[in-house]
Amino acid sequence: MEFIDTHAHIYLDSFEDDISAVIQRAEGQGVSRIYLPNIDSSSIGVMLDLEAEHPGYCFSLIGLHPCSVKEDFEAELNIMEQWLEKRVFAGIGEAGTDLYWDKTFKEQQIETLKIQIQWAKRYGLPIILHSRNSLDLTISLIEKSHSPGLTGIFHCFSGSLEQAEKIIELGFYLGIGGVATFKNSGLGALLKNIPLKYIVLETDSPYLAPVPFRGKRNEPSFVLYTAGRLAEVYQLSIEEIANITTNNARKIFKDA
Repeated sequence: MEFIDTHAHIYLDSFEDDISAVIQRAEGQGVSRIYLPNIDSSSIGVMLDLEAEHPGYCFSLIGLHPCSVKEDFEAELNIMEQWLEKRVFAGIGEAGTDLYWDKTFKEQQIETLKIQIQWAKRYGLPIILHSRNSLDLTISLIEKSHSPGLTGIFHCFSGSLEQAEKIIELGFYLGIGGVATFKNSGLGALLKNIPLKYIVLETDSPYLAPVPFRGKRNEPSFVLYTAGRLAEVYQLSIEEIANITTNNARKIFKDA
């Protein structure tokens, strides 16, 4: 079996003491690639260092997380743009909007996302979208800026069937992680109505660990548990889940 973790922040401090073991465990469970969405200018260095230590296994993205959008967002975006001009990245992100923690910089988040959508279009890269408590807003911003070829992932999808259908119509995929294993999430019942060809696996490590590790640090090897839940939902073997979701991820990232 081969899995791709399309979203993991394993360059963060919580992995500092055992990152080699984390990657070994991921490899042992069949994880063949890990994609690393950026957070802000402070995370670029450690993210690129991890990618350099594991070439062909860890792939960096570049972007500004909506929770990092503050008064200095233009300066932050300028740093990202300089990096885009210097080297190739696997995608744009983690971009998007977040109205859960703080709505102070909502308008700046919207402007930041619009700029990052343009980067995705200019460089022909997928964009990875965060949309906590702001899924309709994020969908509408993609709709307004859409053009043929624009694609990506709505990371940590937990919306409605109607929202999922809109996302799919726009040519985007749904990132599914540990939340699908939570007893009361309702995500499993929803996914029965969504074709697997629009689903990719993710962990969002170190966050949102699946059952039976809920509340603990998440890591890429735990993608197996989300795949197991999807196997139950779709009445397929875990091997089939691995094959289809991995092929979906390869399409998105164009085998970066």
